[in-house]
Amino acid sequence: MQINGITIDDTFAEAFNMRGTRVIITALNLKWAYHAANAMTGFATSVIGCGVEAGIEREIDSDETPDGRPGVSILMFAMGSKVLMQQLETRMGQCILTCPTAAAFAGIAAGLEVDQISLGRHLRYFGDGYQTSKLMTDPNGITKRYWRIPVMDGEFLTQETTGMVRAIGGGNFLILATSQPAALRAAETAIEAMKKVPNVIMPFPGGVVRSGSKVGSKYPKMFASTNDAFCPTLKGLVNTKLSDEIESVMEIVIDGLTFEDISRSMYVGIQSICALGDKSGVKRISAGNYGGKLGPHHFKLHEIMGNSK
Repeated sequence: MQINGITIDDTFAEAFNMRGTRVIITALNLKWAYHAANAMTGFATSVIGCGVEAGIEREIDSDETPDGRPGVSILMFAMGSKVLMQQLETRMGQCILTCPTAAAFAGIAAGLEVDQISLGRHLRYFGDGYQTSKLMTDPNGITKRYWRIPVMDGEFLTQETTGMVRAIGGGNFLILATSQPAALRAAETAIEAMKKVPNVIMPFPGGVVRSGSKVGSKYPKMFASTNDAFCPTLKGLVNTKLSDEIESVMEIVIDGLTFEDISRSMYVGIQSICALGDKSGVKRISAGNYGGKLGPHHFKLHEIMGNSK
């Protein structure tokens, strides 16, 4: 398959099951909402070393937020419920409670397949007995509990719980280009387009990862190591997957709430790169997989891109 002169490899991205949650963060203005969200999602690129993968999903207008203030929504993903709950509570206490004017609310409503996990249920004890709660019933008849915790700038308001759902991590595609600047420009173009897709995040710095990995290593204590087949400087030393003209590869990794969300995000990102044409320096789009042995979710590039030419 070729789209606008760029080859789409007949391969698939291999992804795995995760647990995910969404938190809505509001503040006096967007500046402070972003301060809280950026701190909350810091050091959260990969479960390999961070325990959790997190990122900002989108800005939220004041007419959409529970307290009528501007805000942002963040998504967090982990390999298991226990890790996700622990990371959420720790980051709430260190990053949202501490941030001037910030408040936190559930981003996933209660439902049949939604587990309720602590958002402010345990954090309320920071109030040292002076915290107060309020029950409110929304238009759907669902009762929600909120906690007001006294702090030095006034009060910290947080909902007691948020929803946790089954999710997917590790959707990805690779950008193969003739130079590092070309690969990075294409990646930036894709990220800008993918940011408009709901229910997904691209957790690596700027949404892009240069250090794609493979499972295993020649060093026994390493369970992941550099993806040598896609490293341009190793063409003559390994069983490379790169042609002579490819001098740089960038990867975009996507976590999402559903298979459809990730598929849509991959389509939008790849299509935006293909719109640049092969004169941009991008020659191929590929994906990272481990022969289907890592995870049950396979995002096939040809199926995602349909019959586009």
